[in-house]
Amino acid sequence: MDKVIEMTRELGKLIQQDARYKAYVAAREKNDNDPELQKMISEFNDLRVELAGEMSKDDKDAEKLTQLDDDIKNLYGSIMGSELMMEFEAAKAEMDSMLSQINTVITQCANGEDPDTCPVTTGCTGSCESCAGCH
Repeated sequence: MDKVIEMTRELGKLIQQDARYKAYVAAREKNDNDPELQKMISEFNDLRVELAGEMSKDDKDAEKLTQLDDDIKNLYGSIMGSELMMEFEAAKAEMDSMLSQINTVITQCANGEDPDTCPVTTGCTGSCESCAGCH
């Protein structure tokens, strides 16, 4: 097997042993197994489908569109404001941060930087929309 891939698999094992990964998986499972949260998510998705259907009509009902939009926003706020979702979002942010640091080190090494001294952050936000390009 290719040594780089072998070592990458070892890195994957280390990631799965990390507390941030474990917290992320636990929070995701809590969300997946919470009937009330799953009901709200299902309702949210149904409302989005209904809104898309209404928007595609030639004779759009502006009042219905406004009501659907309001319902979607309110339900989204309830979902994102739930304790389980806030726990998940915090765990996901920690996981994303770790993955970003790992990616930064790998990218810098692939660009010739010293693996022992290259920084783990570049100031990258993770969004490429306003980025002038990676170094």
